[in-house]
Amino acid sequence: MSEIITVRVEKTLKDKIRQHKINISETVRIALEDEIRKLENVELSDAINEMKLVLEKIPDAEIMTTISDSRDPK
Repeated sequence: MSEIITVRVEKTLKDKIRQHKINISETVRIALEDEIRKLENVELSDAINEMKLVLEKIPDAEIMTTISDSRDPK
C-alpha cells in the first residue's frame, strides 16, 4: 500500500523539473530510501559502539571461558 506525500517547491524549481523531465516520484523515493539507509547505518554504528564499550569491561578470560563452556556438552 502506498501513501501520498506532498512537498512545496519554488516555481522555478518546478519549471526546471519539467524542463529536464525528472520523474519526481522516483527521484523522491530514491532520495528518501537513501536517507533512511544512512540514518539506519548511523543507528547501527552507534549500537555497535555501545556494545564495544560494554564488552571492553568484560575480561578476555571470562569471555573465553563462557565460549568454551557453551561449546562443551555437559
